Amino acid sequence: MKGYPLSLLKIDTSPAFQPRESGALPERLISGNPAFKTWAQDVAKGDLVHTGLWEATPGETRSIKGETFEFCHILSGVIEITPDGGKTVTYRAGDSFVMKPGFTGIWKTIETVRKIYVTVG
Repeated sequence: MKGYPLSLLKIDTSPAFQPRESGALPERLISGNPAFKTWAQDVAKGDLVHTGLWEATPGETRSIKGETFEFCHILSGVIEITPDGGKTVTYRAGDSFVMKPGFTGIWKTIETVRKIYVTVG
């Protein structure tokens, strides 16, 4: 828009900086021993919008979005997501999806996955 600065953010899919490393919360772990890496690349609107790159090794966890809206674009790997009371959906490199506030289900990483994420909430 005229009079407003143009703001662009390129997501670096091979960041040179070290990620934050973590594991599954014990109360959400179902199987395996998944390790997570997060390369946070932007925080906006106070602390409301987060953007970056995330990676997980194989394992199965409970996914609970609460009030968070999340857009995901899979760069590599294979996952299965099973919403509570729903059918399993498989996502792989090139796929994008949204988990809306209130989503609950099972996130199963079949092959180490790397995704771009944008969360709002």
